[in-house]
Amino acid sequence: MTASKRIGILTFHRCINYGSYWQARCLAEGLRARGHDAVLLDHHSSRINIAEWRCALRPIPEAPPKAHRSAYGEKARQFFAAFEGLPLSRPFPLLAPEESEPFDVVLVGSDEVWNLRHPWYGGKGVFYGDGLNAGRLASYAASFGNQSASEGLDSYWSERLERFDAISVRDSNSQSLVAEATGRLPAMVLDPCLQFGHLIPKTPLWTDGKPYAVVYGHGFPDWLTSHIVHWARGEGVRLVSIGYDNPWADEQRIDAGPMEFAAMMAGSRGVVTNFFHGCVFALVNGKPFVTAPSAYRFNKVRDLVAALGAERHMVSEATEIEAIMNDILDPRIAHAIATMRVQSDSYLDHALG
Repeated sequence: MTASKRIGILTFHRCINYGSYWQARCLAEGLRARGHDAVLLDHHSSRINIAEWRCALRPIPEAPPKAHRSAYGEKARQFFAAFEGLPLSRPFPLLAPEESEPFDVVLVGSDEVWNLRHPWYGGKGVFYGDGLNAGRLASYAASFGNQSASEGLDSYWSERLERFDAISVRDSNSQSLVAEATGRLPAMVLDPCLQFGHLIPKTPLWTDGKPYAVVYGHGFPDWLTSHIVHWARGEGVRLVSIGYDNPWADEQRIDAGPMEFAAMMAGSRGVVTNFFHGCVFALVNGKPFVTAPSAYRFNKVRDLVAALGAERHMVSEATEIEAIMNDILDPRIAHAIATMRVQSDSYLDHALG
């Protein structure tokens, strides 16, 4: 345990996305539990706010059915209320980071903070350390998202990464990019939701007591939905879609806020997802899950299941999906998570020191 520090966490803390919210909250609360004065750097941009809100109201390419439009609006309102409960710094403009408060340490991450392809945060120098008032600059579980290691990183961004006193990432793709760019092999650590999973409420949300499986994501391939519907009918399990419209599910909980999301995950029979944090929340709660990630999320999902020995859960059309959903998680996965928690703890001691 290091001496108490004033820590600013720089991430995507106002995204209307369950994973973004929970990774920000878990990292802040996890550091505060370690005795630090940790807050989220409350950056603002009117342009990015508008982009985020538009995406929240129409998160999939197809226009939502009229009956669901108000549900997406309510989901956004639930997030706005949740944001106000986060430990926040004094607000400052995203493009004027020099106006932010001074901190002993600024910790960049988690999330896709270094993804230069991100539709509205990509290429913002603050996430590479520009202008920050930091005595020490480090990253925790940073990711490049769908920016492939095969493309490399040009010298402009490489030079900025070299200014970091300590670097950790959450996936092998990002580890390769940093190593190639800086000549330093960064530490591999757990996403904050796995590292500080004990901080996520696990009180199940039961509506009528009937078993259900969570569907989290959108744009699932037809072969996966066919397998899952067949499994659910055979097992008497209701399919509940959280946060997005999936017409093949039995129930839509589009308007769920972050707390309801956590409760629904905790009470589920299993999880069907193509999102990174869908996999993470299944693992946090010890639930069977299957994932067939989209191209955008492929790198981080692939690297997550590989790091934890959970490759079986990243499925294809030929996979016996029903068998996975009816099985318990391999105990070796929990052992791998416990081992990585020790590594992540050790990294934080080093980075914050």
